[in-house]
Amino acid sequence: MPTVLIIEDDTAIHSLIKEALELHGFHTQSAYSGTEGKLLFEHQQVDLVLLDLMLPGMEGDEFLEQIRLNSTTPVIVISAKNDQHSKLELLTSGADDYITKPFDVKELLARIHIQLRHAAKASSGHSNEIHYKNISVNLDTREVKINDRAVHLTGREYAILLLFLEHPQKVFSRANIYESVWNEPFFDSDKTINMHISNLRNKLNLDDTNYIKTVWGIGFKFD
Repeated sequence: MPTVLIIEDDTAIHSLIKEALELHGFHTQSAYSGTEGKLLFEHQQVDLVLLDLMLPGMEGDEFLEQIRLNSTTPVIVISAKNDQHSKLELLTSGADDYITKPFDVKELLARIHIQLRHAAKASSGHSNEIHYKNISVNLDTREVKINDRAVHLTGREYAILLLFLEHPQKVFSRANIYESVWNEPFFDSDKTINMHISNLRNKLNLDDTNYIKTVWGIGFKFD
């Protein structure tokens, strides 16, 4: 069963999440500060992180920034902040999803399952590596390299890259990308897709090669 690391200092919310996850067959690890969470993350096998932002010690955004240096483990942020700017900022920093307090436990469980499916899909395949031009992706470790230089991607960016690599030259609309990666109906998410494509494009252009082409009026393709 997957292991979920819960990093939340509110004991009532923490207990609610922990009980719900264990009731549905998950293993859990508990941390009540960012520092404790990072220590557990580095020394335990973790399949997904549920991360509060306002934490004692190391705050949630700092925790996210540090683990994204060498990990693409899915991270769902749980926060009382519900403004669009905060959400986009966290997604840009490497969060894979964002849910606001108070939340419905069933919705949280659904989002966890979606992220774990994405991670499983990304690591599956007949070969443990994908090569395209000078890009290589290790599906077991989720490592991405260009000319042997490591490229650190968020979970969403990694999923979008795999979608492109599995169908090079295919033109994807924004709705195609959203529904394939987010696994939910597309609804007015042009800004979200554009932000992720822009970030992915910047990270891949280490050798000044523009892999992601804009097809005006339609969407994007990988070339």
